[in-house]
Amino acid sequence: MTLIAEAFGALAVVINFIGYRQNDINRYRVVSAIALACVSAHFFLLGAMAAGIGCMIASIRNIVAIRYRSNTILVFFVFANLAFFFYEWFGLGNGWIIILAYSSALVFTVGSIVLQNATKIRQWFILAELLGLAYALLVGSIFGSVFNISNLASIFIKLRQESRNTHKKSR
Repeated sequence: MTLIAEAFGALAVVINFIGYRQNDINRYRVVSAIALACVSAHFFLLGAMAAGIGCMIASIRNIVAIRYRSNTILVFFVFANLAFFFYEWFGLGNGWIIILAYSSALVFTVGSIVLQNATKIRQWFILAELLGLAYALLVGSIFGSVFNISNLASIFIKLRQESRNTHKKSR
């Protein structure tokens, strides 16, 4: 089962790397949704429920955000994340590390729906990826950790490229 879980994680890494290279926000959302579904399966197969739920909600959220980005949609997805957090915390008695996964999910949720600028999204997602990395390391997810590290690298590379392009244009 671990081999299958890590295969889903590896697939998510490849797909999400492609996603972070997109300049069109809706294309990014679609590619990212596919990667998030893969990494969700990865975490569920490893028994890491908080990340599995958070990533599945994020996958659905990205598809919805292509067309709808109202405050009602934002509240719905924030509520969904909080409802699952409280279920895990109080209902299942899961440990404190779920705070990392759900905090990451909330940053991603707000950023994906509220922000419309790819650069701003990347900047906020640095925090979310760091929280996700801490969670992945604590649950022993090899490709979950690689996923977050590669996402951070992709974000920093893309931000650096954008900064260079902006600097060249201002000359």
